[in-house]
Amino acid sequence: MKKVSFTEMKKGTKDDYLFLDKHEQKYVNQTAERILKFMSSLTQTLEGYQISRLEHSLQSATRAFKAGESEEMVVATLLHDIGDELAPMNHSEYAATILKPYVSEKTHWIIEKHGEFQAYYYAHHLGKNRNIRDKYRDHKFYQATLDFCEKYDQSSFDPNYKSLPLSHFEPMVKKIFSRKPYSHF
Repeated sequence: MKKVSFTEMKKGTKDDYLFLDKHEQKYVNQTAERILKFMSSLTQTLEGYQISRLEHSLQSATRAFKAGESEEMVVATLLHDIGDELAPMNHSEYAATILKPYVSEKTHWIIEKHGEFQAYYYAHHLGKNRNIRDKYRDHKFYQATLDFCEKYDQSSFDPNYKSLPLSHFEPMVKKIFSRKPYSHF
């Protein structure tokens, strides 16, 4: 297989970077498949929960789908906790970063901030501030994030809930991740 000529980026040629760009575009076009593969592997969970991370994601997305949310929001809801495995201390920001090029400013903000908003349900039990979300009270997406947490996230830990399978969401994930990237924020 052909390789670039450089061992330091500053010594790369235009031909090197055109060659790499061609391969990168192919790789970018396979993002949805990699995400779906990763999601399908989330069958384990943090000790103590009654359901797996995958099931929590499916329940959340199923609720958003049944509520008539846009495909973008359904996909974002499916992926909202994708960072739990690799970035447990900032999972919301991790998920939002993955979604950012493909979703609106509103959807991105909801996913980025949902961890802080979700603290409302448990932080006081741990001696922490459950109202940390109040610092965003005047933000234009504050209510939408409250609604996301209430309707789709905090309510999706039920071992008896009948979720749609991951395969149901595959076409939506592929559609969202095949969009031309947003450049408005």
